[in-house]
Amino acid sequence: MKVIAVALLAAVATAPSPQFRYFRYERPIQLPANTSGQACVALDAMTFAHASQGLADLRIYRDGVESPYVIRKARPETTGPQTIDLVNPGTRGDKTVFDASMPSGAYSDLELMVSGHDFIATVTVLGGQRQDAVTTRVGEFTIFDLTGQRLGRSTVLHLPVSNFPFLHFEVDGPLAPAQFQSIAVERQAAETVRYVTVAKTAHVEQNGRNTVARFTVPAHVPIDRVVFVPPASPVNFSRDVEIAVTPERTKEDDGSRAGESSTWAGNILRIHRVQSSHRLDEEQLTVDSQGEGSERQAQWTVTVDNGDDAPIAFAEVRLEMVERDICFEAAPSGSRTLYYGDDALAEPRYDYAAWSQAGAASAAAALGVEQLNAGFQARPDSRPFSERHPLLLWAALLVVVGVLALVALRSAKKVERPG
Repeated sequence: MKVIAVALLAAVATAPSPQFRYFRYERPIQLPANTSGQACVALDAMTFAHASQGLADLRIYRDGVESPYVIRKARPETTGPQTIDLVNPGTRGDKTVFDASMPSGAYSDLELMVSGHDFIATVTVLGGQRQDAVTTRVGEFTIFDLTGQRLGRSTVLHLPVSNFPFLHFEVDGPLAPAQFQSIAVERQAAETVRYVTVAKTAHVEQNGRNTVARFTVPAHVPIDRVVFVPPASPVNFSRDVEIAVTPERTKEDDGSRAGESSTWAGNILRIHRVQSSHRLDEEQLTVDSQGEGSERQAQWTVTVDNGDDAPIAFAEVRLEMVERDICFEAAPSGSRTLYYGDDALAEPRYDYAAWSQAGAASAAAALGVEQLNAGFQARPDSRPFSERHPLLLWAALLVVVGVLALVALRSAKKVERPG
């Protein structure tokens, strides 16, 4: 009897806690000593790959008790560029001039919507608090269109971070007022954008006139941009880029569109030269991605069109995602563990997301090594018996049909038998 009691106690002691047993993975969260207040830890690509879509199944437990959290991007969500109409376009001497009433808040890069090709122009920008008092010099910038030389186009003004309500523009170059349509501006993010490398390669292949880099990206992992690291030569180039993402197909995809590729295009350029007495310095070596992580593992093919120019032997091509942090309230004592890998869970709803402060000073935590949950158990199948055992249902139906056919056959023979 004592042996049975000891065995039962041992079984209870080793049984997985109910709240943990359905999580396939766990990772310890490491905090600096005596940490209190908000703490945040960056999520890596492995967490995305093994968690459910959208990280809905992430849970933090402190000494066995669930802890609320909030997930934040290292870049605030934006609504896209805002279009600003031009005010008072015209000429002053041999220059094109116009004004713009800017949105409230800080801004930096402005893109001038300009028609026309094969031009170089200098744009002087002045700022002020009132439209009739725009006197502060913001800077002088060069815009250009060198598509005829296959060196691309840039009409972006890289202003220092500014918040002038009004700007005045003076354009010295072969552009008339009618060629300027509007200005596109995005508000300056309050936080510095931080990126995490998901995959990188120094192996690029040449396929005819194209330079190709290939990647395999696990399911659920978001890619926010593709980064190109060119060699020192050529100094000046402009190349079109195509990105294709193809989810892996399964047998269930036959005849469906689930495994079809999605593609989009971009352009990379680097120009450092003097032309027509203008110093041109422009680099754009990233292409933004589209959408969140795929529901399946996907093949990424990045193709650079070299045209008739010599291929660029990129030192590296990287896939990066904006850093996502999971933030929670820390305490000087206790241990925390991050659990995930349970597709049945829905995204949690915590009050913490409403009162925690985005951008507030936070302690930097770290994720430990991912481990398989030693007490993992597969969730019991809650589907109806007929869905769990469709073959048995069909077998039963066949038996019923057979019995009915047999009864019908015997009845027919009795009817045919003479009286």
